[in-house]
Amino acid sequence: MTRALPSWNDGPAREAILRFVGSVCDGPDALPEEERIAVFDNDGTLWVEKPVPTQLHFVIEQWRAEVEADSSLKEREPYRAAVDRDDAWFRRAIEQHHAGDDHDMDLVMDAILSTVSDRPVEEYHAEATEFYRRERHPALDRPYERTVYQPMHELLRHLEDHGFTCYLVSGGDRDLMRPISAEYYGIPIDQVIGSAVGVEYDTDANELRYGGRFEIIDDGVQKPVRIYANVGRRPILAAGNSDGDLPMLRYTTRAPRSLGLLIHHDDDGGRGDEAYDVGAERALREADEHGLVVVSVKDDWSEVLPETDAETETEPGERPGPQQTPSGAP
Repeated sequence: MTRALPSWNDGPAREAILRFVGSVCDGPDALPEEERIAVFDNDGTLWVEKPVPTQLHFVIEQWRAEVEADSSLKEREPYRAAVDRDDAWFRRAIEQHHAGDDHDMDLVMDAILSTVSDRPVEEYHAEATEFYRRERHPALDRPYERTVYQPMHELLRHLEDHGFTCYLVSGGDRDLMRPISAEYYGIPIDQVIGSAVGVEYDTDANELRYGGRFEIIDDGVQKPVRIYANVGRRPILAAGNSDGDLPMLRYTTRAPRSLGLLIHHDDDGGRGDEAYDVGAERALREADEHGLVVVSVKDDWSEVLPETDAETETEPGERPGPQQTPSGAP
């Protein structure tokens, strides 16, 4: 019988997952399937996050196109950084945001609003879908479907095989995740919870368009609120990788039978994201206090990304996704 979670090394993290799933799914004390709710952050939890999140890659490409149409935009950020391919500027903006300084991040958010405002939602969906078909990860030079963490893909399938319903709960753009959530993760679009620009109904055109403000930024304390609003139940398993995920992890682990996983990017071996703690300092510091299982990328994952080469990569529209692995036995 195939070993469960084959890309996970034997150790406390894998054992905690298998023990927990067995305890809530097997025997007379098994929880009913409707209570088996699991929630996952996206960037840095299910797929790569560095050097910049995928959402930034997507909007940077759009900003470059806007500068081609209006060169005056290059006189200000973040358009200047987009055209100059200054990833360091965006990285600093993210790190400053984690440190509580949102000056540059506010410029990014305003530019995102300017890009999407008054656009039909179907147009945005089509552009996002084409982006995933066309673009490759800028640092790893591989298609985005091959940047999903193989161990987390296996965990999603293992939970699915045991009657769990899995939700994507991210600070990223809901409508940028929806085009790939089912194909990459096996999570249907109606189980995607994320940040969102407000949507308005255009009665004359009979279509939905984006408005001029954010409806919700799904990060930090908003994550438990949005889970309740969209799911109506407290999850029993949660996985995240940053301080912004800590409220979701704490909300989940308050349940008497629960498991919280904190992905720690401590691997500097070039197998995926660079090693980093920035933006996760508090979560790592408080992990024991809140009963979280810290998953070491270096020590707990034998593989990080699915294999890829000229023979396994496919033409756009024929994406294989991460390697399919049956759950099997421990």
